Amino acid sequence: MICVYTEERWDDILAAVDSVRTQSLPAQETLLVVDHNARLLRRLKDHYGDGDDGSDADVGAEADADAGAGQRVRVVANVGPRGLSSGRNTGIAVSGGEVIAFLDDDAVAERDWLRHFAAAYADPRVLAVGGRTVPVWASRRRPVWFPEEFDWVVGCSYRGLPPGRVRVRNVLGGNASFRREAFDAAGGFASGIGRDGDKRPLGCEETELCIRLARARPDALLLIDDRAVIHHKVPAARERFGYFRSRTYAEGLSKALVTRSVGAQAGLETERRYTTRVLPAGIARGLRDALLGRAGGAGRAGAIVAGVAAAAGGYLVGTARARRGGPRFTVAAVPDLSAPDLSAPDPSAPNPSAPSAHARADDGPARSRHESTHESRHESTSRREGAA
Repeated sequence: MICVYTEERWDDILAAVDSVRTQSLPAQETLLVVDHNARLLRRLKDHYGDGDDGSDADVGAEADADAGAGQRVRVVANVGPRGLSSGRNTGIAVSGGEVIAFLDDDAVAERDWLRHFAAAYADPRVLAVGGRTVPVWASRRRPVWFPEEFDWVVGCSYRGLPPGRVRVRNVLGGNASFRREAFDAAGGFASGIGRDGDKRPLGCEETELCIRLARARPDALLLIDDRAVIHHKVPAARERFGYFRSRTYAEGLSKALVTRSVGAQAGLETERRYTTRVLPAGIARGLRDALLGRAGGAGRAGAIVAGVAAAAGGYLVGTARARRGGPRFTVAAVPDLSAPDLSAPDPSAPNPSAPSAHARADDGPARSRHESTHESRHESTSRREGAA
């Protein structure tokens, strides 16, 4: 599933879809969920062959021959409120696979991405699997001051995550998959917590869902597999310190919402290790590099300190607002969409002909429990276990 919102990412959307259509393990289907943008909805339906009657059309025979028989691209409208969480919940409702994979609209997946996801689901206890997200910098190289420990700021895997296939508290939503029964057990993505419109870049909707899932199914395994790789674009605006500071502050606000719902024990379980072990080691490396005359060492150490301070400030502000009855988020059940015509835009959407401001929130630390799990029994999977 790829949630989209703006024509400005047209080429990125096509590249993301192409990367799914060329997987070594073909997807059962590829879903494009359009967030309240009628012009983008029509353009994508025209491009991929969806008709005016709202029926889903298979991609052409030549494309099927390259990507695997029966694969198709479906374009549907988000029927819920504007925002990423509602778009995902719409996609979950209309998808046909037993495993649903999520890919950012400005990312491309490596050829074996779905194969590595599917292999993990050979263990019936596994309800979610995430992968490794590699940044593709607009400037073609990492800003010299930008610490790898904070790559979650731009939606990517960060330094401090353990290698291999390991158990985690939560996956990162731009490169993740869930077994369908996970949503049956825990409900859908919460609204009011992730990125929505042009508001401050909040996050943590995957964190909240995964904690909720672990409570509903204590026997469940949630994993990351660093062989399931995607490459995620980082625009020039997100290479700047101003965005870094804003995003880390927003992460603190989001964490306050999560801990209000699930408690500080679960909501900050992995962040404690991250702030007491991973980040001090990063500061030490930066200072050492500065002493050795290596470029950016002092800047990276300073950015880590600034990021921690901004996140802590956001958390304190968010906690104070919560105590005064501030913002809340709503846990949504996956909607029943058996009746509506999903090809039609929501008539209640404001100015539907204009591009939506909705964007995906880059996630906070991916929160490993450092518990290794056994390797799956076999790499193959049935088409029923395909990813949507």
